[in-house]
Amino acid sequence: MRKIPQKLLILIVIINFIVMILEGTTAIDNSKTTTINNQIEKNRLEAIKGKGKITVASPLNDITYFYLDPKTNKISGIDADIIFEIAKRLGINKVEMKVSPFSDLLERLNTDDSIDISAGGIYITPKREELVAFTQPLYKGSEAIVVPTFSTINFISDLKNVAVGVVKGTVFESLAEKWKGNNLIKDIVIFETSAELLNAINSNKIDAGIVDSVIVKYSLLKDKNLVLRMLKDYMPEVIGIVGIAVRKNDITLLHAFNEKINEMKADGTLYAILVENGLDKANMISD
Repeated sequence: MRKIPQKLLILIVIINFIVMILEGTTAIDNSKTTTINNQIEKNRLEAIKGKGKITVASPLNDITYFYLDPKTNKISGIDADIIFEIAKRLGINKVEMKVSPFSDLLERLNTDDSIDISAGGIYITPKREELVAFTQPLYKGSEAIVVPTFSTINFISDLKNVAVGVVKGTVFESLAEKWKGNNLIKDIVIFETSAELLNAINSNKIDAGIVDSVIVKYSLLKDKNLVLRMLKDYMPEVIGIVGIAVRKNDITLLHAFNEKINEMKADGTLYAILVENGLDKANMISD
């Protein structure tokens, strides 16, 4: 058998040594990455508990879902009540609000480390799930046709010669455009907020409106000056499921929230919160 030349032998040893170093470095780096990611996940919930406060990004004065009540100077709304209950069960004493436009809620959550979660009637959609993780569904909503209590409009067919109001930028604006194209309504009137739209119907400035059913039920419960009703025999076309948004890597926090939400569903607390805010069984999620 021929002997391997010494120079070639030295070269082979060097190459093997370099390969070992590279493989070792890769293993170490992966280990560090895993450790860092696990630490981030673990620290979000621990940090919240440590400071005794959870910070929520929500729209400004998003009445119904999550808002600062000017009369009491307290955070109120359906999502607010649910989050306060979850926080209490997790041993967190305070809920803090950071205002953000609705369209920026998810981006703000991913870029502002001082924010822990985002909430405010956020519908769970595949596109949004690409950006964040969502908790277990809390409740569902849909559109409602709203008219003055003593209106002669009782069926969707009665809207054929009526101008219908919708809120700008909502999914209901697209629905109204489809209806107009199909000659189901006469025209569309655009409003900036649901409150403006409901007030316009209430003051007979407009005959009907397509409004988020959750907002309508909540508003009719809280504001006794609204003399309005929803069409009873109308079957909604747009169904939305509401959840709380959490960063994708905050797995520990997400699991903790889901555990408490499941507890609240099981012991009836979630349903009680919905009823207290004007909702009913139609808004509950069937397991």
